[in-house]
Amino acid sequence: MSLPLGPGPETAKVPGRGFWPLRDLPTALWLILVVVVALVHRLLPAPRWLLIHLLLLGALSHAILVWSQYFAAALLKRKVTVAERHRQSLRLSLMNGGALVVVSGVLAELWPMTLAGALLVAAAAGWHGLWLYHSLRGSLPSPFAPSVRYYIAAACFLPVGAGLGTWISSGLASPLHERLTLAHALVNLLGWVGLTVAGTLITLWPTMLRTRMAPNAAPRLRRALPVLVIAVLLAAGGAAAGHLLLAAAGVLGYLAGLGMTASPFIHAAKAKPPRSFAALSVLSAVCWWVGTLLWALYALATSSDWMQMGRFFNRIAPYLAAGFAAQILLGALSYLVPVVLGGGPRPVRAAATVLDRGAAWRLSMANAALLACALPVSSLVRVLCSVLYFGAMASFLPLLFSSMKAHRVAKREVVESAGPPRLRERGPVEPDGASPPGQRMGQAAAGLMAVVLVIAIGVALDPAAAGVRLPDVASTAQQADEEANAPVKTVQMEARDMRFTPNRIEVEAGTRLVIELANTDPSQVHDLVLANGVGSGRLAPGQSATVDVGVITADMDGWCSIVGHKQMGMVLQIVAVGAPASAAPSSAASEGAHEHDQQTGQQPAAAAPDLQAQPADGFSAHNPVLDPLPADTGKPVVHKKRFTVSELEAEVSPGFTQNLWTFNGAAPGPVLHGRVGDSFEITLHNDGTMGHSIDFHAGSLAPDEPMRTIAPGEELTYTFTATMSGIWMYHCATAPMSAHIANGMYGAVIIEPEDLPEVDKSFVMVQSEYYLGSEGQPVDVGKIAGGNPDLVVFNGYANQYSFDPLQVATGERLRIWVLSAGPNRPSSFHVIGGQFDTVYAEGAYQLDARDENSGGSQALALAPAQGGFVELQLPEAGNYPFVTHYMSDGEKGARGVIKVSDPK
Repeated sequence: MSLPLGPGPETAKVPGRGFWPLRDLPTALWLILVVVVALVHRLLPAPRWLLIHLLLLGALSHAILVWSQYFAAALLKRKVTVAERHRQSLRLSLMNGGALVVVSGVLAELWPMTLAGALLVAAAAGWHGLWLYHSLRGSLPSPFAPSVRYYIAAACFLPVGAGLGTWISSGLASPLHERLTLAHALVNLLGWVGLTVAGTLITLWPTMLRTRMAPNAAPRLRRALPVLVIAVLLAAGGAAAGHLLLAAAGVLGYLAGLGMTASPFIHAAKAKPPRSFAALSVLSAVCWWVGTLLWALYALATSSDWMQMGRFFNRIAPYLAAGFAAQILLGALSYLVPVVLGGGPRPVRAAATVLDRGAAWRLSMANAALLACALPVSSLVRVLCSVLYFGAMASFLPLLFSSMKAHRVAKREVVESAGPPRLRERGPVEPDGASPPGQRMGQAAAGLMAVVLVIAIGVALDPAAAGVRLPDVASTAQQADEEANAPVKTVQMEARDMRFTPNRIEVEAGTRLVIELANTDPSQVHDLVLANGVGSGRLAPGQSATVDVGVITADMDGWCSIVGHKQMGMVLQIVAVGAPASAAPSSAASEGAHEHDQQTGQQPAAAAPDLQAQPADGFSAHNPVLDPLPADTGKPVVHKKRFTVSELEAEVSPGFTQNLWTFNGAAPGPVLHGRVGDSFEITLHNDGTMGHSIDFHAGSLAPDEPMRTIAPGEELTYTFTATMSGIWMYHCATAPMSAHIANGMYGAVIIEPEDLPEVDKSFVMVQSEYYLGSEGQPVDVGKIAGGNPDLVVFNGYANQYSFDPLQVATGERLRIWVLSAGPNRPSSFHVIGGQFDTVYAEGAYQLDARDENSGGSQALALAPAQGGFVELQLPEAGNYPFVTHYMSDGEKGARGVIKVSDPK
């Protein structure tokens, strides 16, 4: 894009100031979305991903597109034309539309939609970079042209970051997922965001402080750019290629590049220390920027593999977003919004004054709370501090809208006054009413005290989680001395095939035991939890951990806390040799034992769900309708589906929730439907926290590979051809199988018999059982062993078709497919008031209405993992209950209603 040469409307100068909705509103709207998501994040999928991307891809990327063009035009003394403003509007629409599509695609797990959104984002960034490049080439030389080169380089990085993000969203196994996630973050945060910030602050920082720029600012800026660009390429390339030290060298080089620009930054701050919210927020952001990069450098240098680095970066990423990105955005907006709105010194000052309210208090509270969250505090303290941070940062939004109102009022007063308004600022305007130093110190102290107070409250409410104990001081000191002088025994242990090897350790009483645990299982996640509360954390295949058990004074038990693994035999016995026979469990064993009920597999007794309760308003039952197949073309059909394993909290009875393991977010999983001869290609992606698998009864093939357990983050493709008709079960085949099925991992495959007659309505009922843990927890494996389920349900929810009945008309012919998924209870499907004239069970007709006979059937009996269908007609209007005629199971939730109405 070149400068227009001829006169006319294309070259008419567009005022750079004043309100422009497409430029000024989207950032605020994205920030409002951030606030809304933060408030309801427990109800949303992937809330952490969503918060980070609403902030970075939404609010910050829009702001970068706006302000980099604004500064480029100012630094290059380029006039903004009507045509250029129109093209900028198109770029902004592309960027914001693409961001919305990306977010929607990821949340809906629609990879093509995510790809389309990423292409829109990349197009907006590429177009923006071309505009900057042509503007630079078409302008007269400027000492601050290097800033524009920073913007051009930043624009080149965003399409790369968008591409990496799209690749990640397709579902990748570890450690490729961790490597590309870090590369994606480095390209976007250090390239797209970081280069823009570095190129802008060299001129904006002294302007915000109302002081002169350092004489060496332009040369430093120019020399630092290639260092920073090469460093980003090195860091992201090293991460993508799987070289930890190469990625570390890139981060170190980036820090060196930032160091080259530090001198002008420090020079300006010394000349006039920051005191406004805008300047202090930018200063805080820079501190978090450098601090988190040092943290990342330490993680890269000390991580033994990419799984460990992935866990490190999961901790670092929120602080890069909340400490660096959020504060740089709010600081820049607080300074630039009043200036760009313009209207003269008085309106600008009025808007800036509002945005500066409570600056020291807001910033001290936000940064102290964020720092507390980064420290090893209890989860309760972290939650309380997060609330303080969120409140301090969210206060910007009402202040932003108040500042715009104050600007309008002041501008109107200027217009109404006798003197003409000054339409153009001649320099930065400082807010009126800036707090004196003493008041600012008081505000800062108040913010810090608020953080100290919530930490104290958190510790008071949960002293055990905070590591607080109130023991006898003398005995504690004596115990510490004894433990420090105790001999140490180190034992190597493997976790594999549902066993610890060794599973019995003898230790002389008074000896400190250290266990070096390695998970050598090819696919399963395992951990080790001791009765004293010490544990290894969950270990993926190939990972290891060192567990310092402490000084052994009495016998102690250990186990794997993954649901069902303890019951499968993953237990450890530690024997204290030489301990007195009457010795109680070691002091460490007694401390905090109440905190580990869930890990032991012996959960607290679950409150029984109220089977008479009504669901919330707006309840909608699991869709039981089986849609008809398309017309038979005579050619086999290939059905390609993607199943994602997810572990989520869901309601199983009115008001009662469980932590379920699911295929595609529902129990039962999706119904697959086809004909004999069709083939099915199912890609299974494990997005859970433990090993899972899938077994399709509808196919016949060796189970070794397609039914193998895959670790979290991995995926496999299961292909089979349907050679026999029937309703077939699929389920997770990972041990203990009973727990995985009972916790939601099952579904149906319906392969229709040849010449199956058409019916008016077709339904699917999958019967299964719930063995409830405490509310919000997963299945209770002890109850499975006892064989007494809390709920028996159709399609995953107790009594749901009593609340939302099946709707049919009198005389319609109905077909009801039934699968008994178990894991343990049989089914005897019966419609009260109805008679079956067709019964098909396990691949054969027991009764067929097409045959000349007068017989009928009252129930379809199915053992676990068996299925079939029944057909009937209901001649009269009314409500026809259906149940399993194992009546105690029907009374536990396996019942519903067919509501029959006369046709209109």
